[in-house]
Amino acid sequence: MKLIERTFYLEQLKSVLNTPDIKVITGVRRSGKSKLLVSFIDWINKNQDNANIVYINMQETENEPLLEYHALHQYILNHYDASKDNYLFIDEVQLCDQFEKAVNSIHTKEIFDIYVTGSNAFLLSSDLATLFTGRTFIVEIYPFSFKEFLLYFDRTDYDQAFNDYLKIGGFSGSYLYKNLDQKYNYLQKDVYETIVTRDIVTKYKIRNKGLFENLTHYLIDNISNLSSARNIVNYLASSKNKASHNTVINYIKYLCNAFVFYDVKRFDLKGKKYLSTEQKYYLVDHAIKYAILGTKNQDLGRMMENIVYMELKRRGYEIYIGKLYKKEIDFVAIKRNEQTYIQVTTFLDNENTLKRELDPLLNIKDGYPKMIIARSHQEEYSIEGIKIIDIAEWLLK
Repeated sequence: MKLIERTFYLEQLKSVLNTPDIKVITGVRRSGKSKLLVSFIDWINKNQDNANIVYINMQETENEPLLEYHALHQYILNHYDASKDNYLFIDEVQLCDQFEKAVNSIHTKEIFDIYVTGSNAFLLSSDLATLFTGRTFIVEIYPFSFKEFLLYFDRTDYDQAFNDYLKIGGFSGSYLYKNLDQKYNYLQKDVYETIVTRDIVTKYKIRNKGLFENLTHYLIDNISNLSSARNIVNYLASSKNKASHNTVINYIKYLCNAFVFYDVKRFDLKGKKYLSTEQKYYLVDHAIKYAILGTKNQDLGRMMENIVYMELKRRGYEIYIGKLYKKEIDFVAIKRNEQTYIQVTTFLDNENTLKRELDPLLNIKDGYPKMIIARSHQEEYSIEGIKIIDIAEWLLK
């Protein structure tokens, strides 16, 4: 399999080299956590003359004796070298029962710089404070961005390449297959069903698998649409799947914990308060929708909105849906003192569409940047101070 250097994530790991934190690489299954770990080890070996690397892949058969935490602990200590700088890397750490006891003990001794990866549903960000007694530094990995997609395929025709990225998404494992059906089969079987059927159902002991699958399909089909637990309960009831309000909330939480979906809250820009009744959900990778539900209803606008949302996540923004009077702003993206208002649309090919997208932004009276991201096929321009930018160009900025 072809590998590219995922510089953005490598730089995060380099920035915390030799700090006392336990570094945790997490993210959706098949997003490249293990490959990133190996890439970082290679970088250390090339740049640290005095490095002692202890690398344990818990999925390898030869490491089966280490699936018991006492054995894992002793193995790590046996490979410590007091004359060198010691680095500990454990891939798929959750496969060792009570792994946190071994990791915490090693961390307490202050003899290793520690890095671990874990399956998304079993090593949650919310669990880390409980699992590890020391401070953790989290690196969340996402499927390939459009920029990484271009790098992988060595393409410079970014306008046409965006059309291909729109179809096949960012899970690089699918790139090994030649036709679209094979790619979607990979996304359905190796990514989606493995997470939903094996990871989530196993971890949370879900009994009504049919109900859980119907709820998941509903969320996939309604990415970027406003949803509420009540609406979902009513939808499930209409298809003869009764579910309580709490069950729906819990199932959605499980899916978000496993990084399959991300939930986005609404924020009243005038009243300066969060709105709790409805929110939106976005897929970790837009191509999963095609793999699960087919390509008959492509809904380009919602798929583009999903792509923009995930790119904002990669860039480290805190994201909300803006509400101003009866109008809605697709994204309010915040990072420290920076704030940007964003509308996403397919085409701006007539005055009515342009007016619909401009009006909510023009009603915002503060001085923060405002933009419309569209499939414009032209260079960036502006109208009344609002930037209009092609989505492929924006993704490369």
